[in-house]
Amino acid sequence: MAIFELGQHIVQQSTGIITGSTSIDFATVLGDVEGQLDAMGIGELIGLLVETLLLRITSPILSLCIMLVLVGRMIEIYIYCSVGAIPFATMTNRDWGQMGQNYLRGLAALGLQGFFIMICVAIYTVLIGGITSGGSLHISIWKCAGYTVLLCFSLFKTGAVSKSILNAH
Repeated sequence: MAIFELGQHIVQQSTGIITGSTSIDFATVLGDVEGQLDAMGIGELIGLLVETLLLRITSPILSLCIMLVLVGRMIEIYIYCSVGAIPFATMTNRDWGQMGQNYLRGLAALGLQGFFIMICVAIYTVLIGGITSGGSLHISIWKCAGYTVLLCFSLFKTGAVSKSILNAH
């Protein structure tokens, strides 16, 4: 419990790094959407329709992946805690002591993973807040989608990064 208390303290202290919001003010980002759409030809409008349909399908999938990472972390914490007695029993044994030490490193890595998740969300907030129209509706749409894919990928990697830092395997 002390390891998770420390991890929780680190996560609570890191909440101050997320100062922005992931909501997008489309009026400022996209500018005059109606004017941009009027200036487009039929081919470009069909391309925009295909892009938005593709993103409408993939964004719920990405949201589900992000949620699965977070829920999976909670399940991993519960599993780690439920079998804690076995590795702790081996810590005093000279031959089996490595199992208990690796278990403690894994627990610390789970606590550190929460901090890395907070960092990923903070980076995502900054990236989404920095989207500007740049004159193209297509670029703004793909930047938002790309940053969400980047968030999903980085959340998947937080566990591996925290385990490698603490040499847990």
